[in-house]
Amino acid sequence: MEYKNLLRGIAMGVTDVVPGISGSTILMVLGVYERFIASLSGLTNPREWKKSLGFLVPLGLGVVTAMIVFARVIRWFLDHHQPVTLFFFIGLIVGILPILAGEINIRRSFKPIHYVLLVIAFICIAFTALIPSEVDLMTNLSMGDYILLFVSGWLASAALILPGISGALVFLLLGVYTTVIHAISEFQLLIIFVVGAGIAVGMLLTSKLVRYLFANYTTYTYAVMIGLVAGSIVVIYSNVLPGGSVLGCTLTFLAGLVIAYLLGKVKK
Repeated sequence: MEYKNLLRGIAMGVTDVVPGISGSTILMVLGVYERFIASLSGLTNPREWKKSLGFLVPLGLGVVTAMIVFARVIRWFLDHHQPVTLFFFIGLIVGILPILAGEINIRRSFKPIHYVLLVIAFICIAFTALIPSEVDLMTNLSMGDYILLFVSGWLASAALILPGISGALVFLLLGVYTTVIHAISEFQLLIIFVVGAGIAVGMLLTSKLVRYLFANYTTYTYAVMIGLVAGSIVVIYSNVLPGGSVLGCTLTFLAGLVIAYLLGKVKK
């Protein structure tokens, strides 16, 4: 068991609750993202599954703990102090970008094609800010609703694995975000189980693809992922409500930058 992963999981879980920011981005900053992908992929390998579980179990416990403990807290901040809260996460992502760029040493390794891929990934994620979404709480759920929640979990699993694509954003776009967050904060176990099952199935499949891309197309993969992370800034900013304190937003933005810097130091 790697108990440091409990803290990594908590950091990952906190960010996964917020639409527009991915917990996988935090794992990249902490330097364990590729190992995370390898561990997920290794769960189906008879020779790797025990080692993979030793890495993933404490990480998963941290994520679950964060979502249970912080879902209510973040929901309260988003309900009562939405602009300053989102500017904190914008600052966090802006601060993370130089760290990700340093991972691959952009100046030496990037060619024109890599910049093209980065821009395309940025545009694809930024474009999701224009997609309208329904976020009403689902009540009296039918079998069709549960199937939608399972499929939403499946699709969100790719977002949990890919930096810059937020699982919460996928839930938002599919119209189940409010329902999922409410289920977590109110311990509605059936909904949590259905969504979790979709996430688990999807993560096993997506991790194998990402592991292959990292092994065979490392620089191309990093280019796309940096673009995804950068594009998520546009997504979060598009959700900022008017009327926030300029001073408050500035301070929380700077706080996000500082946290990103400290996370980079923790990795080192």
